[in-house]
Amino acid sequence: MDKKGILIVISGFSGVGKGTLVKELLTRYPDEYALSISATSRAPRENEEEGREYFFKSREEFLEMIDAGRLLEHAEYNGNFYGTPKDYVLSQMNEGKNVILEIEVQGGLQVRKQFPESMLLYIVPPDAKELLRRLVTRGTETLDVIKERMERSLQETDYICYYDRVLVNDDFETCLSELRRTILEEQSRIDGIHHYIEKIRTELRNLEF
Repeated sequence: MDKKGILIVISGFSGVGKGTLVKELLTRYPDEYALSISATSRAPRENEEEGREYFFKSREEFLEMIDAGRLLEHAEYNGNFYGTPKDYVLSQMNEGKNVILEIEVQGGLQVRKQFPESMLLYIVPPDAKELLRRLVTRGTETLDVIKERMERSLQETDYICYYDRVLVNDDFETCLSELRRTILEEQSRIDGIHHYIEKIRTELRNLEF
């Protein structure tokens, strides 16, 4: 039986460092992981390429994908649709890649409904003061925007309990190692289940009375 990858949803508070963790995981282990590419109804920006940053669709095409059930999750932001194409994710998994979706909690819960065997991981900071410090020191948002992000983080705490694991990003290397170990453990668990299923199926089919 060919090894099949698993689907991993990674969410977390804004500024917690989840994007950096995902990027480093993909850089260090390119043969093991693939980052899901989203579809969007917005127009491409300069230097964006089809199939690299996004799969660009017209609004009508995107609505057709929703109606046909071809998205694992989708949402609308600022008048544009964004979503995760099911076919792309499954093709990467069938090639043995563990596919990572870095998405918001609402999208993560949508994925769980459509794909119950997906693994949901949530990244948190060691404490609220450290989260605020990281948002301030990266210097990309005004204080009003930072306040909005902190308020959204508070709202997201209502959903963390639906995730499978919570990982604390205090020390980057420690968190990265824990992230990889958690994924490998889940991969091993699923492989073990699939191996047993194939074994018992064969035995039951060949059983003589």
